[in-house]
Amino acid sequence: MKVAVILPCYNEEAAIGPTVTGFRAALPDAAIYVYDNNSRDRTREVAAAAGAIVRTEAMQGKGHVVRRMFADVEADVYVMADGDLTYDPTAAPAMIRRLVDEQLDMVVGARADQVQEAYRRGHRFGNALLTGILARIFGRSFSDILSGYRVFSRRFVKSFPVLSAGFEIETEISVHALELRMPVAEVVTDYGARPEGSASKLSTYRDGWRILRTILTLFRIERPTLFFGAIGAVLALGAIVLAIPLGLTYASTGLVPRLPTAVLATGLILLASLCLFAGLILDTVTRGRREVRRLAYLSLAAPGLD
Repeated sequence: MKVAVILPCYNEEAAIGPTVTGFRAALPDAAIYVYDNNSRDRTREVAAAAGAIVRTEAMQGKGHVVRRMFADVEADVYVMADGDLTYDPTAAPAMIRRLVDEQLDMVVGARADQVQEAYRRGHRFGNALLTGILARIFGRSFSDILSGYRVFSRRFVKSFPVLSAGFEIETEISVHALELRMPVAEVVTDYGARPEGSASKLSTYRDGWRILRTILTLFRIERPTLFFGAIGAVLALGAIVLAIPLGLTYASTGLVPRLPTAVLATGLILLASLCLFAGLILDTVTRGRREVRRLAYLSLAAPGLD
């Protein structure tokens, strides 16, 4: 079984060497790839000196790096982690064993922070909020949707289209697994502070908004009937609220004195109907796309069965 460790990184000169060394010790037979995303320090040189296969992705953003890694690297099992030394390499063998023994497609390393500095202010709350929103929309979720420590099967990697550009990639990965009803699991792994000289690239508010926007976009794409149906319901409710006084006036006098309000209520009902039908039509398209992804996923054997 061929195992590949893939490490996206940007300006991680202080952390990438120990990260590569840690995964080399935990998985001595694995190929370790470092994908540099336009670092301005010595990340590439340090990674190469530590024994990693170093490649470069010119398009800035973690999503672009993951797209390139998934397209280029050939393996049976993929271990993905950030190259900042925050994830515990010694947890990787157990995660791989669980993936193979249970024929899973993804094992998520749910982060258990060991020190206060591991989470910046607002990150813990933001993660819980976004995880709750995802669970509410898609019915089930993970306890840590933003974890960058994951083990994948080959059929997950090769069926995942990767549309995101930045740190919202973990959210898209989670939704892909949920929508295709893949067998997945979570294990709790240690999560530590970055080493001195390594700084987080995640902006609490900017990237939090991008992740929330990604969740809403995936909600529109993957649940169009519910998304557009909800908009239609709001429009229809507004029309009913406007129409009730008009109906009462017409019942008592036989007149419709507020014609503009009547026109507005009629327009809202028409818009509500259009939203409903748009959702139904797009749901048919979504089902077709999901079937294509499912067929691509099923074209490869589960880990441990090939």
